[in-house]
Amino acid sequence: MPDPKPKGEKADGSAVPLTRADRARTVASVLRRQVMRGAFFGGVLPDERALIAEFGTSRNTVREALGLLRDEGLVERRRGVGTVVVGRAYEHPLGALSGLAEVLQRHGEVVNEVREARVIRPPLTVSRRLALPDGSKAVYLERLRRVDGVPLSLDCTYLIPEVGEPLLAHAAGTPRTLENHDVFDLIETATGTPLGSAEVSVHATVPDPATCAVLEMPEGCALLAVERLTFLADGRPADLEFLHLRGDRLTLHATLDRAAGHTEPAGSSLL
Repeated sequence: MPDPKPKGEKADGSAVPLTRADRARTVASVLRRQVMRGAFFGGVLPDERALIAEFGTSRNTVREALGLLRDEGLVERRRGVGTVVVGRAYEHPLGALSGLAEVLQRHGEVVNEVREARVIRPPLTVSRRLALPDGSKAVYLERLRRVDGVPLSLDCTYLIPEVGEPLLAHAAGTPRTLENHDVFDLIETATGTPLGSAEVSVHATVPDPATCAVLEMPEGCALLAVERLTFLADGRPADLEFLHLRGDRLTLHATLDRAAGHTEPAGSSLL
């Protein structure tokens, strides 16, 4: 069946014919979301005829879309079964100040492989983000986070001494504490001080070979780089994290309310 001829639009309003690759990308975008959310019963996608009917497109376009998902490590073709899900992403909420274990423990066993835990002199930019005097020390933690043995994130954390040193002391007295608990939980337990708020920024990047190897990522997979500065309830910065999340295994989720946060600047108008 030939594809319909959907068209885009140029800046001057004239139509732009879409290629089969464009249509395959559109189909893959919808299917990717369903795969990542576990929407297909038994982990098996509908057959090609069902997908052709659903998307109103051709067999070649559907096959190209499934090929994109296969190349991302999300699905594979099995003889006598069909296209099956082999990879799934977990959602991490952006709107809640919570650790990975808090969010993902319902999906499996979350374990942290501690790569470093020591007192250091942090880079100057880190000291300034944490409001530390130049030359001050900080506690540095580096942990590889896994769910059911699958690497999901590599977390590099800098803590102010008032928070980090009690945390290290607490961990030293309780074996495997750093392996089995989120940093947020440890901060509040070790210091008795509640956390308050956090500033978060996210960008996508291509991982360097070393990070790719540690996270056991497929070649060409994207990395979500998250920078999170967390404050104590009294407003002091306490924890600066650089989180490296596998883009094929973690998605960042938030529920946004336009009415709650939208204000129209004075003097503006809609044209």
